Parts: sequence; structure tokens; C-alpha cells
Amino acid sequence: MDPISSEGPTLSPDHLDALRRAKHELESPALTMKLASIVGAPLEKLIARMPAAANEKVNDATQAALRKCLQIALRTMGRAAPLAVHDKPSNLLHKFAVATTGAAGGAFGLLALPVELPVTTTLMFRSICDIARSEGEDLASIDTQLQCLTVLGMGGTSKADDDADYGYFIMRGALAQAVSKASSEIAAKGFTSHGSAALLRLLSTIASRFSVQVSEQVAAKSIPAIGAVLGAMVNTVFMDHFQQVAHGHFTVRRLERHYGSDAVQAAYLAIDVASIARRPHAPT
Repeated sequence: MDPISSEGPTLSPDHLDALRRAKHELESPALTMKLASIVGAPLEKLIARMPAAANEKVNDATQAALRKCLQIALRTMGRAAPLAVHDKPSNLLHKFAVATTGAAGGAFGLLALPVELPVTTTLMFRSICDIARSEGEDLASIDTQLQCLTVLGMGGTSKADDDADYGYFIMRGALAQAVSKASSEIAAKGFTSHGSAALLRLLSTIASRFSVQVSEQVAAKSIPAIGAVLGAMVNTVFMDHFQQVAHGHFTVRRLERHYGSDAVQAAYLAIDVASIARRPHAPT
């Protein structure tokens, strides 16, 4: 039986350690910092040097990539049985796959974006689904499918956020209403209503956030003579970033199913982020 205090359920030591790891993954350095460490240049300057037409290409490619996720990834994985909790998802396999697409992107630059990004994002999305299954999620559930999609919107702020330092629960809450409306509409009309207003609004919300990360990825690849090797490294960092977010998000959801959302949120907020960085972490 779970330990209970006068204030409600208390997380067991093992579950509290899992929550610490989740917070470390969700509050880890932004993708901007990770990519800058790879390319050795501030991404803000690289983004400023990108041609105006590049932003339009990024937005179009992002929208196409998210639609592709719904059409392809869930068609092939949506009826997969849940894995036992803690069974390892195929993170390395997915990283290898996006490294291959990144090599092509590094060779052809912005011209490859409309082709590369939908492939890369679909691979990322399938990896997110795999991670969700490993945390006990049922991919036959509409809510789980949409939660996998929203991970792509949790990787950073939107262009309208003015670089606000949003925590995980605030960012999750910002997406929750759109997820709820889309889930209800799909439950009533079926998943074939992918052109419905609620789902389009959800995709638009996720796209506004995800496109920021895509712009950073494109900027990192815009260095002259980046080459296939560095392009593969950039894509690998891109995938690793969202795998970490997925691990953290679905660990929190697993613990919420066990203890309730209020208890988990209270425990999460009580964890000292600085102390997490000093603790050893099991590889994910």
C-alpha cells in the first residue's frame, strides 16, 4: 500500500527518484544551448543571417511534418501493445535513423528541408510513441496519441512567449485545453476528421512552438560547408532533446496515474533543480 500522509499520497523513494530524473530531463538545457555547443557558434546570430524565405519554408515544412506524424506514425504504431514499464524503448535505433537524414540535410542544406523534416519528425514521433509505451501508455487511446504529438510542442517556447521561462506544468497546461477539445472531437467524429477545427487549432499551437526548434536546427545546419557528419550530429542532438522531454513527460504521467496529479505536481515543484544536476542519473 502506498505511504499516505495527512496531506495525501507520498511518493515512494523509487518513484521520487524517477520524478527527479524526469525533472532533470524536462528542465535540461534548451535545444539552443545544445546545438550551439555542437556548431560552436551562437544560434541567435545564425538565425538572424538566415534569408527571410527560410522562415516561410520552416513554417510550411513544420505543418507538413506534423500532419505526416498523424497520417503515418499512428497508422503503424497506434495499435501496438503497451510495453512493460521500464522496458527500454528503441532510442538508439531512432537516433541512428535521424542521423542518416541529417547527413543528407547537411549535404543539401535548406533545399532538403521540405523532404528531410517530415521524415525526421515522423521518426522522432515514433520514438516518442515508443517511449510512451515503455511508460505504460496505451497507444490505442486518442489522448495518448495526442499527448505524443504535444511532446513536440513542449521542447521550447513559442514565438509569442517572448522567451518566457516556462516550467513544465505551465507549458503543459497551455496545451491541455487544445488537447482536450481535439480529443473530444475525435472521440465523437472519429480520427478521420483530421481537418476538424479543434485538431487544426492543436496542430497550429504545437507548430508555433515546434517551428522555433526547427529554426534553431536549420540555423545550426546553415554554416557553410557543414558537411554530412555535422548534419548527422545536429539531427542526433535534435532527436535526443525530444526523447528526453518524452521520457520526462510520460514518467510524470505514469506517476500521476499512481498517486494523482496534485501529489505528483507538489513533489515535482519541491525538487531542487540545482541538486538534480549533482546527482548521477541512469541513462535513458
